Amino acid sequence: MGDLPGTFNRSCDTMESTVKEAIKNLKNTKRNFVQSIELAINLKDLDLKQPESRVRVEVSLPKGKGKPTRVGVFAEGDMAQQGKKQGLDVFSKEEIDELGQDKRKAKLIAESHEFFIAQADLMPAIGRSLGPVLGRRNKMPKPVPPVAPLEPLLKKMQQSINIDSKNKPVIHCIIGTEEMSDDDLAENAVAVITAVERLLPGGENNISSIYMKTTMGKPIKVM
Repeated sequence: MGDLPGTFNRSCDTMESTVKEAIKNLKNTKRNFVQSIELAINLKDLDLKQPESRVRVEVSLPKGKGKPTRVGVFAEGDMAQQGKKQGLDVFSKEEIDELGQDKRKAKLIAESHEFFIAQADLMPAIGRSLGPVLGRRNKMPKPVPPVAPLEPLLKKMQQSINIDSKNKPVIHCIIGTEEMSDDDLAENAVAVITAVERLLPGGENNISSIYMKTTMGKPIKVM
């Protein structure tokens, strides 16, 4: 593997090696359920009041997340049927309007789904009724033509995570589960770190430290 530009002046191999060592230590803490592996990137020297200093990006994890992604679909007709066959939560035009009147329920749905897909012609209704709720969480749906197959997009979503620093100097995300191999988790971690660095105005200079932890474990410093 070649060098990874702009990553703490380390080669990609060195970074993966450092991450793997942290992962081995994390896996020493066992629980009676499968724990997620979490990554925290602490930022520095940023004016978070400025939009360009915030990190908002969808990252594809090369080795997936190790667990299913919950996706919601706003659709009717053929696309709604496709969604139901795929086991997705499907919301009709009528339900979109109802959610616009029930902010509490809308927030619960937004929090319980990682991604949303929408039939393209329903986007105006979604914007009116759910725009503030979904937009604030970086979860506005991806518009899809009514006759388009959902499977390719769903496959991509199963490997993707949304990252949003908002107005805080730290980025938290899940990069997999403890059942995944150390190599796969390390590759996912490097993918996230690289994506974040590329969006920061100062690149690696805007990162103060990186930590990893399991769901119930203590944070371990990676860099």
